[in-house]
Amino acid sequence: MQSCEPSGDSADDPLSRGLPRRGQPRVVVIGAGLAGLAAATALLKQGFTDVTVLEASRHIGGRVQSVRLGHATFELGATWIHGSHGNPIYHLAEANGLLEETTDGERSVGRISLYSKNGVACYLTNRGRRIPKDVVEEFSDLYNEVYNLTQEFFRHGKPVNAESQNSVGVFTREKVRNRIRDDPDDTEATKRLKLAMIQQYLKVESCESSSHSIDEVSLSAFGEWTEIPGAHHIIPSGFMRVVELLAEGIPPHVIQLGKPVRCIHWDQASARPRGPEIEPCGEGDHNHDTGEGGQRGESPQQGRWDEDEQWPVVVECEDCEVIPADHVIVTVSLGVLKRQYTSFFRPCLPTEKVAAIHRLGIGTTDKIFLEFEEPFWGPECNSLQFVWEDEAESCTLTYPPELWYRKICGFDVLYPPERYGHVLSGWICGEEALVMERCNDEAVAEICTEMLRQFTGNPNIPKPRRILRSAWGSNPYFRGSYSYTQVGSSGADVEKLAKPLPYTESSKTAHGSSTKQHPGHLLSSKCPEQSLDPSRGSIKPMQVLFSGEATHRKYYSTTHGALLSGQREAARLIDMYRDLFQQGP
Repeated sequence: MQSCEPSGDSADDPLSRGLPRRGQPRVVVIGAGLAGLAAATALLKQGFTDVTVLEASRHIGGRVQSVRLGHATFELGATWIHGSHGNPIYHLAEANGLLEETTDGERSVGRISLYSKNGVACYLTNRGRRIPKDVVEEFSDLYNEVYNLTQEFFRHGKPVNAESQNSVGVFTREKVRNRIRDDPDDTEATKRLKLAMIQQYLKVESCESSSHSIDEVSLSAFGEWTEIPGAHHIIPSGFMRVVELLAEGIPPHVIQLGKPVRCIHWDQASARPRGPEIEPCGEGDHNHDTGEGGQRGESPQQGRWDEDEQWPVVVECEDCEVIPADHVIVTVSLGVLKRQYTSFFRPCLPTEKVAAIHRLGIGTTDKIFLEFEEPFWGPECNSLQFVWEDEAESCTLTYPPELWYRKICGFDVLYPPERYGHVLSGWICGEEALVMERCNDEAVAEICTEMLRQFTGNPNIPKPRRILRSAWGSNPYFRGSYSYTQVGSSGADVEKLAKPLPYTESSKTAHGSSTKQHPGHLLSSKCPEQSLDPSRGSIKPMQVLFSGEATHRKYYSTTHGALLSGQREAARLIDMYRDLFQQGP
């Protein structure tokens, strides 16, 4: 596993060029999710004191969203700690007692299926029939064999043939279909059921990858995503507790909530002496609210600067406040970058970074929680999986808007019931999830109830007493759940997305991350201001840095990938200033 600790690779060129004549660099972190909080925490621990975190929403956590209902906590976002051996999220949770109440049903050593491992999965067809257990087991074994083949193209450098279209879904569907059709022992009816099960499994795979369809996921890059060894865990008290632990070491005034950013003006000092050309805002437009539990604050220097100072970056906020900075760490989601990159950066992003944003994928995976007065499922049932028998020959996972509910792959049973009550957790992804988000709660609850009645063959299932669901795709601050390597993209695009601006010839600035531990505070009042003398050059290094799960080549789509990416970008700055102070005046 990649180390979370910063490294100390030496740079080929001095990184002290063009920094302002001030003892403390100003760093603005955009986003208070796991990546942003990890970056801010790492910088503060090393003695950086001029750090500001701007969060567009009214709460910290990003795509971690734990909702407390009654005695239970439900996760609308991140749910699992994926792996334990060397996983910083696991170690943080374990060290702080967050896993003490985790049950065996909330701990999995195998490949997890979205939520629950306790009990038996019930595969039901739209004709109200349960698929026999032996048929399910035979199909599952076959599917897993083919799934393992999808990993070999990247890991062993196997060439991808044209028939697969470099698609995980196309390859898997055809391989599994051919083996089912060639099986001499199955009856035609059994083959038909197994062929229909392919689509259900691929819907689950689409939800896990957060793609519209697993057909859009790159086969040649699929195996680069790396699973951390060890069990997967659920945090009974909520994943938000990890976020709160990360934020504990950050002074309240550092984090400003309800502070969306309009534009990042970078490379300013080399372009003009006194800041960007920004449309002026009227008096009283600035939002300096210090509410939200003491999490918001304002640096006394924000919004103005000395005309003789050259700031390489200026952050323009939606409330018209402008914040000059030496460095900005951008942690916004890939979905936001795809939607706003043309207006979010001035000057425009380099061509190769724009191309990487276009090639990489991000989709929406939503959850639908349904709470019932009493369970209508058996005590051994851990999930209700929906298999549409008329999809045995289907080659698509896309449905017209009026049939959006067909993308729901099934409902997991939340365990233990003593904690959660009688709750089912449904899963839907892609464009169909966006249609679901536009429906009201009553309509979604009605459709889900009808599906449960149809697939179980029980017309007496009551409507749920309560519904709770996520809406990641339509949320303007996320525009999706998490990233994946889309057909046509590769891990190289992840590296390009993570590359700091402006580009330099220094391998450290462009690609470096760290392995050395930095003892003690790096920055203090004793640090020589002369080492920050701008007379050493005109290039302002690492003005804009990028982190977030989509920027981690091995662990994209995960919470530990997000956290490690934030630490990685903080390490770049820590290394740079350490080198400056070692050089001296």
